[in-house]
Amino acid sequence: MNNKKTFLLWLAQVRANFLLLAALLVAIGLAVSYKYQQPEVSFNWLNAVMILVGVVSAHISVNLFNEYSDFKTKIDFNTKRTPFSGGSGILTQGLISPAKVLRVAVATLILSLAIGIYFTIISHWSILVISLLGAFTIVYYTKFLTRFLLGEFFAGLTLGSLVVIGTYLAMNVTPGTGLNGLLPRGVALISIPPGILTSLLLFLNEFPDAEADKKGGRKHLVIKFGYKASAFIYTGGMVVTFGTIVLLPILGYASWWLYIALLPLPLALKASISAFKFNGDLNIIIPALMSNVITVLTTDLLIAVSIVLDKIGTAPIFT
Repeated sequence: MNNKKTFLLWLAQVRANFLLLAALLVAIGLAVSYKYQQPEVSFNWLNAVMILVGVVSAHISVNLFNEYSDFKTKIDFNTKRTPFSGGSGILTQGLISPAKVLRVAVATLILSLAIGIYFTIISHWSILVISLLGAFTIVYYTKFLTRFLLGEFFAGLTLGSLVVIGTYLAMNVTPGTGLNGLLPRGVALISIPPGILTSLLLFLNEFPDAEADKKGGRKHLVIKFGYKASAFIYTGGMVVTFGTIVLLPILGYASWWLYIALLPLPLALKASISAFKFNGDLNIIIPALMSNVITVLTTDLLIAVSIVLDKIGTAPIFT
């Protein structure tokens, strides 16, 4: 197998097209670091790159652990694969050995942990807590969390809100900072929509996989509550996400620029309507999965952009 083909196979194996999520979450964290930058701390671009590498490595690791587990439990042999769900299909086709996938999963986990430890030393001990919680989610996501209705929550927490918070801490906090001055309320609140969106990204992707996941021993929300109730949960999550975006400027925790993050709302509505219509028909859910992905990525991007626009002092067009 030539090097180019091997490289393309590994890009597919790590689900490279989904790694943009990690980059956008770091972008939000860097934006709030820029906005709330402490006078004694300068913006360090090398540290920013290291954070990006660490978060992307963690995302790759959880993807690979998940693929390895789904291959071993035979879930990927029964799933209805779509461009957005059902795994990459690389292991089931025998194109890469499971042992290699497991080794890379462990290696990327170690890399992300090493970067977390580095920032624990130079920034704050709280980053170690975030790093260990992330590592726990990566290793036990498939083995434990997805079997006890916890997968969606921990995915949103660790590959959502805590990426934003952890990036801020790594970039803008010093070792002597006390807990009272650790995290501005605005940073904590702005991390809520990205966290929910990450959960919803995973959640809707579980719709077409529910039957295969159930046979493989999983017990996530779609399996527990069924398609109709899950559609209500998904829609409720979108309402809370965009409702939070609406409220934060009103409450004074964000600028009015945040309202540009409402632009993907029609796509979220489209995905919600399709979720209610879904009853096992892939022709209905695949367009919804696409709308869901675009909603999540675009909203995260616009949140980051809105924070930067606020910081540089550009006047919103609607004031």
